[in-house]
Amino acid sequence: MRLNELQPGQRGIIRRIGGIGAFRRRLLDMGLLPGEEIAVIRLAPLGSPTEYRIKNYHLALRPHDASFVDVEMLS
Repeated sequence: MRLNELQPGQRGIIRRIGGIGAFRRRLLDMGLLPGEEIAVIRLAPLGSPTEYRIKNYHLALRPHDASFVDVEMLS
């Protein structure tokens, strides 16, 4: 499952970061690391970006960027 498929209130464990080069490095530098838990907080009024909580901070990502992050949904 991709990160952009999670809905507000859902949580997941990051399994893999896709992308190449500087884009992938940017995602990793923002704390999107395999094994980390991530939660969807809310969507922006027009649907982009989405607010996530990871490592006790909030991060906003566009759906296109979030589609490069594979997650395993937690119940």
